[in-house]
Amino acid sequence: MPEGDVVRRTARRLHAALAGRDLLVSDLRWPDLATADLSGRRVLEVVSAGKHLLARLAATGGEEPLTLHSHLRMEGSWYVERSGSDGRGRRSASGVRAVLVTDAWTAVGHRLGMLDLVPTAAEVHLVGHLGPDVLGPGWDAAEAQRRLLADPARPVGEALLDQRVLAGVGTFYMAEACFLTGLSPWTPVGEVPDPGRLVALVHRLLHANAERTEQVTTGDLRRGRRNFVHARSGLPCLRCGTTVRVALIGPPSKERTAFSCPRCQPGPAPTDDGRPQAPLGARPRRTGPARAASGPARP
Repeated sequence: MPEGDVVRRTARRLHAALAGRDLLVSDLRWPDLATADLSGRRVLEVVSAGKHLLARLAATGGEEPLTLHSHLRMEGSWYVERSGSDGRGRRSASGVRAVLVTDAWTAVGHRLGMLDLVPTAAEVHLVGHLGPDVLGPGWDAAEAQRRLLADPARPVGEALLDQRVLAGVGTFYMAEACFLTGLSPWTPVGEVPDPGRLVALVHRLLHANAERTEQVTTGDLRRGRRNFVHARSGLPCLRCGTTVRVALIGPPSKERTAFSCPRCQPGPAPTDDGRPQAPLGARPRRTGPARAASGPARP
């Protein structure tokens, strides 16, 4: 799932293309929005709030300002192309969920996980529950730490993934921040030695990657060496050589993947079964007509 840095770059790209321009055509391919017509409305701005995108539209014809809200979830993306061009080769037509056309640029939302149209004054009902936005202008480290420590028994990895605690953190930054602070993701929040340092590190990591297309936490831009543990199950830890493990973390039905090095991150053990694991996304090797080597479970 795209994390706060990716969503912020998406918002900036959409803002650069659409802000200050009038919508000539809108096509919202979403069940309860199919009849909505945004043509004639001017795009005021496009901003991110954690992992959420908010396109704010000016009032028109006596109607109040509106906000088009979207969330990328696992597979969503927004494309920007010159109006009148044909960019269909980069996406499947069946996956298009939103089309916003101006005189110069067209934005196409593909496989979006959420799409809502609400009065701008009602945005709070969509994003008001979020914790401090790690990349937002109103970042509040003290409030983020307070929310992190609210449930001392909660595993720290699970708490970091909760958007009500910190908005914008996903499995990548959770895993890398826990590694860099020597914490097992299953360590209870109340046992974290320096929660302020952890919050500051998360903030620093996202800001360091806000302008990059590749997420890097090691300082090494070479392929395969850009991050310490995330998606490296079955591979050696870049620091000590111990095999990196992956297991699920979080409450039932909301589990996410958590990667960790058993040696560099001592503490509560992950709840996997100890079998050999392949890197996340790797194709299993065939060992027979109907058997394959085991790999990590994907949520």
